[in-house]
Amino acid sequence: MRRSHAAWVVCAAFALFGCAVGPNYVRPAAEAPSAYKEAAPFKQAVPRDQEPRGNWWEVFNDPKLDALVAQVEVSNQTIKAAEARVREARALTQAARAALFPLVSATASATRSSSRSGSAIVANTGTISSQGGGVRNNYNVSLDVSWEVDLWGRIRRTIEAGEATAQASVADVESAKLVAQAQLAEDYFLLRVQDAQIRLLNDTVDAYQRSLQLTRNQYAVGVAARADVAQAETQLKSTQAQAIDAGVQRAQLEHAIAVLLGKAPADFSVAAEIVPTEFPPIPPSLPSELLERRPDIAAAERRAAAANAQIGVAQAAFFPSLTLSATGGFQSSVLSKLFSLPSRYWSLGSDLAQTLFDAGLRRAQTDQAIATYDENVANYRQTVLGGFQEVEDNLAALRILEQEAVVQDEAVKAARESLTITLNQYRAGTANYLAVVIVQATALSNERTALAILGRRLTASVALIQALGGGWNAAAL
Repeated sequence: MRRSHAAWVVCAAFALFGCAVGPNYVRPAAEAPSAYKEAAPFKQAVPRDQEPRGNWWEVFNDPKLDALVAQVEVSNQTIKAAEARVREARALTQAARAALFPLVSATASATRSSSRSGSAIVANTGTISSQGGGVRNNYNVSLDVSWEVDLWGRIRRTIEAGEATAQASVADVESAKLVAQAQLAEDYFLLRVQDAQIRLLNDTVDAYQRSLQLTRNQYAVGVAARADVAQAETQLKSTQAQAIDAGVQRAQLEHAIAVLLGKAPADFSVAAEIVPTEFPPIPPSLPSELLERRPDIAAAERRAAAANAQIGVAQAAFFPSLTLSATGGFQSSVLSKLFSLPSRYWSLGSDLAQTLFDAGLRRAQTDQAIATYDENVANYRQTVLGGFQEVEDNLAALRILEQEAVVQDEAVKAARESLTITLNQYRAGTANYLAVVIVQATALSNERTALAILGRRLTASVALIQALGGGWNAAAL
């Protein structure tokens, strides 16, 4: 017994302090520029303490938007699916961790057998008992313990891979939240822009109706031609059609918001309101910080860590496995004597197994694990590059669209002034109606272009916050 106890202690020491084969994980290098090329306007104009953090959508100071985005995390089905994958990954990790401990099982059996040859095989022991022909009972109660000693770290590497995969799943949840929140914010702002477009078209319809009435009056007194009336009617009906058509996109945006909130479109509506025209300053962090702030980058890095651990799992197959086992219990042919001292039995054993030939199976599995790791490293670096591109794209978009908005606002003012002058000339009879039609179409086109630029600026602001990680940090893992 002492020798057996010593063997268990030695094996336990091997399990605790034995080496783990396979490479230890080192975070893959990913080059980060010292600064964003498009970030120049933000460097001195905006302090870093205004970076969006936590509830990043609150920087837009829109209570309706705040109320909508707050519902995304609660009811969005894509997020719920990602959260379920987190629970799945954690359960798999716990299952892998269970292999570090012995497997204990209990067995109780009762058999009744007969023999014609005068001997009977005793169940569970394989021994032959000579008792003559007849019927024999056998009762057995046993406790079995089996433990695979993790000499080469196969189990520990499996746990390491499971933990990294679970962390990647957590980052996936944060990424899904960020995507859904940003998509809702973009749809919300586009909806508000569409509301403004509809109001503009309706106001324009009212103005065209007045122009049509003016033209009819002038036609009645012989000042205007019938063709002028026809042009006024055509322009009015065309604009009315545009106002109706604008409702299609608004309805679709409203439906998209409903789905993001996990609601049926039939049960959801958003009242028309004024589009916001103020833009919060969104200073970018240092490019190197992007590696910690974007959940998709964190998820890609964690998957590389999991793949690295799987290399160790594959390499451990080249070494022998050691399994310790112990069995103890009671066995008797008489139930009343089952738990008596003579019925007791026990056994201790070990099993050392080594694969001698597998036709290259283990080498192929190791090569596959290495290739999978290389693939995940490449995916990680590509995700980092994609993140830098998204930040640069939206910084450039905000900078250029701001300049375009200034020029477009001047164009709108000029178009309005031209329209006023031309209408006055038409009333005075010094301009024909064709000139009125042209300046009215130009004014409407410029107004709609200005609103489109406003929408692009709002969505670019949201996209920049999303590209910067939305205030999340990998320390949350």
